[in-house]
Amino acid sequence: MKQRNLMTLVFLLAYCFGSVCVINAEDPYRFFTWTVTYGTRSPLGVPQQVILINGQFPGPPIEGVTNDNILVNLINKIDEPLLITWNGIKQRRMSWQDGVLGTSCPIQPNSNWTYHFQLKDQIGTYTYFASTSMHRASGAFGALNVHQRSVIFLPYHKPDGDFTLLISDWYKMGHKALRKRLDSGRALPLPDGLLINGASKGLAFTGQHGKFYRFRISNVGISTSINFRIQGHMMTLVEVEGSHTLEEVYESLDVHVGQSLTVLVTLKAPVKDYFIVASTRFTKPVLTTTAILHYKGSRTRPSRPLPIGPTYHIHWSMKQARTIRVNLTANAARPNPQGAFHYGTIPISQTLVLANGRTKINGKLRYTVNRVSYVNPTTPLKLADWYNIPGVFNFRTIKNIPTPGPSILGTSVLDFALHEYVEFVFQNNERSIQSWHIDGTNAYVVGYGTGTWNMGMRKRYNYVDAVSRHTFQVYPMSWTSVLASLDNKGMWNVRSQIWSRRYLGQELYVRVWNNERSLYTEAEPPLNAIYCGKAKRPV
Repeated sequence: MKQRNLMTLVFLLAYCFGSVCVINAEDPYRFFTWTVTYGTRSPLGVPQQVILINGQFPGPPIEGVTNDNILVNLINKIDEPLLITWNGIKQRRMSWQDGVLGTSCPIQPNSNWTYHFQLKDQIGTYTYFASTSMHRASGAFGALNVHQRSVIFLPYHKPDGDFTLLISDWYKMGHKALRKRLDSGRALPLPDGLLINGASKGLAFTGQHGKFYRFRISNVGISTSINFRIQGHMMTLVEVEGSHTLEEVYESLDVHVGQSLTVLVTLKAPVKDYFIVASTRFTKPVLTTTAILHYKGSRTRPSRPLPIGPTYHIHWSMKQARTIRVNLTANAARPNPQGAFHYGTIPISQTLVLANGRTKINGKLRYTVNRVSYVNPTTPLKLADWYNIPGVFNFRTIKNIPTPGPSILGTSVLDFALHEYVEFVFQNNERSIQSWHIDGTNAYVVGYGTGTWNMGMRKRYNYVDAVSRHTFQVYPMSWTSVLASLDNKGMWNVRSQIWSRRYLGQELYVRVWNNERSLYTEAEPPLNAIYCGKAKRPV
């Protein structure tokens, strides 16, 4: 073990030395060592196996500052290969660090690998989770909060405290049982319950009367949208996935799978305890969980009834989504105003229409994008692309618009030139809500609508103050349109955040590329890169 730690230290020193030409030496480094193991917990009152990080469920939070360099030495002590992805972190020039099977070979059992990435030009509320198999259904997730630098103005007063809430749906079946069910061709049932920070009851957040607090709220579940509210208190929305928003006030907020947001709450109600409530959206029955907002000095327990939240109400949710707009005069990670980038005036270079589907292939349930159900090759796409390894993928498997025909298995990769400005339209012709994510960038959510998208829908777009985020809900029998500047070279995952759908094929990759090899646009493979499949370590 000492020898392995010494080798890791030598690697880190060599890596940092080798990176000095592309990383500002003034940006701090934060080092973490995480050991991933199985353990027993009872989130819903029944003992079950969960996945722990350093013995914690959820895993330990990462608290960073804009431009910090994060190094995580991940030691895999479970019995299956593992990767962690950093949900919403853009990984500038470094898709190697994205932690998905399209960019990295998995970390094998009883081995370790060190992630090294920078929180480049980002602020906000994010998460991390296991991207392999169905692991995130058993844990291996946590918070990743990026604070602004001291020289950057915050568009609201500094809060008196911070609370992070990771809300997740939860199954009493473990990840192996869930995977077995999916592999047999059966869809997952409704989850058994909801958790807040890994607990279904008894969790309390303590504040003082007259103070105001920042609540960082993330949906780290695998299947269900949630509605969040605090009994007797209003919430002021201030940030969504790295974008400072107009400070609208809400009684409750929808947070869809994979999404994060930040609200401010002032404790000005009578001194007592109040319920914090999360409940599922678009499900029958509705699942509900609670925590406690405890006023310091209170001796009065919270009283029922719980505050009422929306249940199905699709139109209500879509209307609320349209009220979430970016604060054009506020800055984010940089001092320039967010409104300085006039996204609505940039010509669209390509339009990509992605239609999700549910089908059977070879007699078993699969999920598709434009009729293709994704299959991971044994060689990561990024390694195959970098080393020009043939026979791993091509750009002909998937079309950029839906076409008629039978569904197939395939490895879907779409090709774009660096700096293209692309319109992504997510078309949902199913009666269940979808949640889509794009790695490596944020995108402006310019439109939601019912029915089938067509170019005439662009007249409805918000070309002025749409919010920029990484995960987008698509309502049943509806569409969502986003605009993205593909200015981050690499191989990027576009996936369903509903994990059973992603596991059974609802994902693809986007290659953002030009023919220049420069450290200013893309880093070379890391010195500690793992090689597998057809990819062999260069000698």
